[in-house]
Amino acid sequence: MNSAILAPAAVLVVWTLIMMIWVMVTRLPAMKKIGVDMGARPGGRGQDLEGVVPDSVNWKAHNYNHLMEQPTIFYATVFIVALTGTGDVWLNVWLAWAYVGLRIVHSIIQATWNHVPARFMVFVLSSLALLALALHATAAALQ
Repeated sequence: MNSAILAPAAVLVVWTLIMMIWVMVTRLPAMKKIGVDMGARPGGRGQDLEGVVPDSVNWKAHNYNHLMEQPTIFYATVFIVALTGTGDVWLNVWLAWAYVGLRIVHSIIQATWNHVPARFMVFVLSSLALLALALHATAAALQ
């Protein structure tokens, strides 16, 4: 199978990994700077760092977590569209790229500026693109 709709999904996978690296390269030095000993308490979690490291450091982790949430629906939708043979339909490909582009913008806003109204607007737009793509996937799967 060679479907154009798989490219945006692959880009979002790579972006998610970039965010993971961004979390590590900001969080680990911040933890070291304030003397957090990762081995001091077994079973510690990222949320334990809330209020301990600067908020701007945690924003990257918050966004990485967001990339583990709604985009899972995107990946499933993309595969449904690809498997039904509608993955090369220009509208579906456009919607997938719009979703990925908006999610990347959302990440950059959250990881740097974290202005909630701007972030929310981008989230709504990306969600609308995903909804349209999901409706197309459902229609294709029900045929």
